[in-house]
Amino acid sequence: MERIWLKQYPPGVPADIEPTQYASLVDLLEESFTKFADRKAFICMDKSISYRDLDQMSVALAAYLQGRGLQRGARVAIMMPNVLQYPVATAAVLRAGFAVVNVNPLYTPRELEHQLKDSGAEAIIVLENFAHTVEQVIAKTSVKHIIVASMGDLLGFKGVIVNLVVRRVKKMVPAWSLPGAVSFNDALSAGRGMTFNKPKLSPGDVAFLQYTGGTTGVSKGATLLHRNIVANVLQNDAWLQPALAAPPHVDQLMIVCALPLYHIFALTACYLLAVRAGGCNLLIPNPRDIAGFVKELAKYQVNSFPAVNTLYNGLMHHPDFKKLDFSKLKISNGGGMAVQRPVAEQWKAVTGCFIAEGYGLSETSPTLTCNPATTTEFSGSIGIPVPSTYISIRDDDGNELPLGQAGEICAKGPQVMSGYWNRPEETAKVMTADGYFRTGDIGVMDEKGYTKIVDRKKDMILVSGFNVYPNEIEEVIASHPGVLECAVIGIPDSKSGEAVKAFVVKKDPNLTAEAVIKFCQEQLTGYKVPKHIEFRTDLPKTNVGKILRRQLRDEKKAEAA
Repeated sequence: MERIWLKQYPPGVPADIEPTQYASLVDLLEESFTKFADRKAFICMDKSISYRDLDQMSVALAAYLQGRGLQRGARVAIMMPNVLQYPVATAAVLRAGFAVVNVNPLYTPRELEHQLKDSGAEAIIVLENFAHTVEQVIAKTSVKHIIVASMGDLLGFKGVIVNLVVRRVKKMVPAWSLPGAVSFNDALSAGRGMTFNKPKLSPGDVAFLQYTGGTTGVSKGATLLHRNIVANVLQNDAWLQPALAAPPHVDQLMIVCALPLYHIFALTACYLLAVRAGGCNLLIPNPRDIAGFVKELAKYQVNSFPAVNTLYNGLMHHPDFKKLDFSKLKISNGGGMAVQRPVAEQWKAVTGCFIAEGYGLSETSPTLTCNPATTTEFSGSIGIPVPSTYISIRDDDGNELPLGQAGEICAKGPQVMSGYWNRPEETAKVMTADGYFRTGDIGVMDEKGYTKIVDRKKDMILVSGFNVYPNEIEEVIASHPGVLECAVIGIPDSKSGEAVKAFVVKKDPNLTAEAVIKFCQEQLTGYKVPKHIEFRTDLPKTNVGKILRRQLRDEKKAEAA
């Protein structure tokens, strides 16, 4: 397909990037460690570590891991929220010649067991708050080496107090017993006295096993090679340059990292992108504590704010958020779920910065498309393909559809995974004969190359033969002044096959179901209007804040049974 979208590229953004300039992600990291040695790399709870610190600590930890006798390519799981140890551990695992298995620290024992077994991880680096989960499954896995970190490890003297509060006052560390486990700081100390053997890595080596959130059934490991991640870091870097180059001048890029680093969005768009640019990540360990988050933001002038719609929305409902100084905010990148117009417009009104919505998946490292970083309007689309990326809208037989017709979004580019870990049959299902990855999302591309997602294949509701897409209805309901957030699913209906049901969290306690339905009737065709409204105090979400429609559907099925 001719790349019609290239005409929409802002000046200075190249049509293609050159990922072969680095043999591996480690080369890219080490270049920045040297180039920006004296700069701050990460800040967490008022404590910062420099690029030099990150370099020295990750080499020490890499030497320690190599000393455990792990073979090259071994998988090492990292199970931590956004704390300073995360970037150190990730860089260490990669530099040692191993692959990182990112683990959601809030996993249940069942979910953790699946991921450790599936990946074949032989070592795990875990924050002590979650060590009790590891304890419950360790015997059933291949894990032989355990490093346990605590919140205060890298916080200096303050760390003693932090650990005391976390363990004794807030009681956030359930009792655990893992014989043979080594503390993070002891592993660092031991590693400093050991020899580090720098492996020769190639673009085709595995860098990350990034498990898909399970929204598509069993959680599978997307195998992301060094070349995939390098490509996406360079693609994102090129994409953001026009916004970064615009005034006001910024000496060092400051990125808000509130999305969890174990998730592909933050891993690439916060951690790795900042390291590439010599920027600094402001780590937010618990973004659900909105009051604490706002206090943290008040201390710094931030330039880049990647987030999901629910996080943008939550922040703006805090009274002190409007008092913050956003004069240096250049980029707000929305992803993970659809950005809703009311949220985008309010964010612009409060911060002066437009949300540039993008799109990607764990399988694509993640970015595939994005609105230009210099965007000055809400497009309601996921933007255009980033450099070196091809998007094709196809029917179920894999044929490309004409512009304006809805079909499955398929993607090709250097950031697309090599496949699902040890699952060739699952990989075959998502790859086309000509090498495109099937995303499972339904979209429409316009004549300029902008794509609009109309929904996931699985989320589509069929009402009397008409296709109904939850995103559209959710956007309408979310624009009601009395609604905080909402989710829409299809439920069985004897007359129409399926009916539309909306779950609503109220902003106005007096909001009624009748008012919501009347509001929808004014903006939607009859068959799209929800038949059922259920009010909730909250909605089930993934750790990135994406609303889980699947969980709501499963609940309703269980009730019906």
